[in-house]
Amino acid sequence: MVEPDTTSASCAWVRADRPGSEQTLMTVRLVAAVAVLVSAGVHFKLWLDYHDLNVVGPAFMVNAVAGVVIAVLLVVWKHWLAPLLAVGFGIATLAAFTISTTPNGLFDDHEKWSGGYVWTAAIAEAVAIITGLYLVVHERRTTPVREHATVSS
Repeated sequence: MVEPDTTSASCAWVRADRPGSEQTLMTVRLVAAVAVLVSAGVHFKLWLDYHDLNVVGPAFMVNAVAGVVIAVLLVVWKHWLAPLLAVGFGIATLAAFTISTTPNGLFDDHEKWSGGYVWTAAIAEAVAIITGLYLVVHERRTTPVREHATVSS
């Protein structure tokens, strides 16, 4: 009978790929950052085409800039708030598009669920929401609690 290899080197490799490990969390952060950047890129393209729309045009640019900032934060700031921003970004952007597809539209802008840009952005935003939630759950659990110093006399 062959015994399984339980040396620390082989166990470390297995531990590194477990859900919640540093390597897994960073990979998910990168996926979330790419998803947010894809949505930001789509909205930048929309701004280039529709920047003259009264409210929606500037909102496209705000979305593009916010997406870039959130993507950078996901990669460089190891805090659970960065993924929470990705979740909020995805929900807000997807909700705004969904409202624009209703009969009343969004600020007189009426959209349809058709076209490459629409589905690219929608899928990217769904990925941002899912990966962001995964990160919030796993990183919130592993964030160390700081002790608060009290002033004593």
